[in-house]
Amino acid sequence: MIFFRNYYPTRHFGLLLLRVGIGWAFMLHGYPKVKGGPEYWEQVGGAMANVGITFAPVFWGFMGGFTEFAGGFLLLLGLFFRPVTLLLFMAMCVATTMHLRQGDDFNTYSHALEAAILFISLYFIGPGKISLDQKWFAPPPASPTR
Repeated sequence: MIFFRNYYPTRHFGLLLLRVGIGWAFMLHGYPKVKGGPEYWEQVGGAMANVGITFAPVFWGFMGGFTEFAGGFLLLLGLFFRPVTLLLFMAMCVATTMHLRQGDDFNTYSHALEAAILFISLYFIGPGKISLDQKWFAPPPASPTR
């Protein structure tokens, strides 16, 4: 009955696989947006109007693509994990809102909604021990008490 024991020795490896897979996917998703140029950035940045931000659509479009690409890379590495997951969560909230306001069906907006849930969940779970955050920013081990 090993499958029912509440002990997961490979939990951190599982988090690594999740981070690498989702990070890579978001890098691939964000790269065309970063490379798209001002016309494409303006189109992507227009989605910010759905949350009441109507100025500088070119800037917001670039930042949306950059957040997906660079955020995916940092997620993959497990570096600056919590700020990155918050930025990706916010980007996916904007994407979900855009799809809902356009009247898109569930099959269209579900990807952004699921990604938003994933990123806010990862924010609370953390990057795991196999991450650059753990290597560079982990608190020192507690000294033994007598």
